[in-house]
Amino acid sequence: MTPRSAAGGMAKRIASGLFALLAFSMLTAQREPILVPEVSQHEIQVRQGFTGTELLLFGAILDPSGNRAGRDYDIVVVLKGPTQSIRLREKRKVAGVWLNADSSDFRSAPSFFAVSSSRPIDEIVDERTAAIYELGLDWLQLSPVGAIDPEEQARFAAGLVDLRQREGLYKQQDNGVTLSEQVLYQARISLPSTVQTGTYTAETFAITQGRVIASAVSRVEVRKLGFERFVVNFANNDGFLYGLLAVFVSIGMGWIAGRLFVLI
Repeated sequence: MTPRSAAGGMAKRIASGLFALLAFSMLTAQREPILVPEVSQHEIQVRQGFTGTELLLFGAILDPSGNRAGRDYDIVVVLKGPTQSIRLREKRKVAGVWLNADSSDFRSAPSFFAVSSSRPIDEIVDERTAAIYELGLDWLQLSPVGAIDPEEQARFAAGLVDLRQREGLYKQQDNGVTLSEQVLYQARISLPSTVQTGTYTAETFAITQGRVIASAVSRVEVRKLGFERFVVNFANNDGFLYGLLAVFVSIGMGWIAGRLFVLI
């Protein structure tokens, strides 16, 4: 066999191997199920007297041909609001007086965060997978700013999560997802009246044997309407004038209150 023919045979074998690998990858990908998510409202309008609302997140999981996926799986839904920078301060009692002590800054704390799952998270995935996909309040990525002791960082992060849990802005619902025939799923997540405006993402994960096999994202817009929207736009677009107006209104209200007190 000549060197040229040997080289040609080697090239053919490499090409055949690459083709087989590509075909195997395509067949494997085709066997992965497909998530079809939906939400009950794609836009939430915040008007005067808004007392909160409830979102229904539902959908189906199918194989590529559109039939039942054919295996058991768990569903985890993560609803996340717009992120914001925040400074958290810790109060300490000094000589009978509560004073601000240590503080910590977080670069991207979500204004709202809710997780709902078909079973407890620790029964569905391991800690590494939960951390990668932020499946639960324990795995929320808050992005602290600056150098800080890990134990102190964990303490401040836990404090922020606890504070927002009490405000109804962070929540975790084990067994909050209902599955029907391993095809349809639904979860209900309530939003309080204090939710921030902006774009909310609802990400759904299908998980089997501790592995995320499919995911899909839906979006919800929270908008203010009426007088509330006018105030927000005025504050954002003309902050200086808004500040002056707030000062004049405060002075005027104080003067009126003083006059009424004198008359009484």
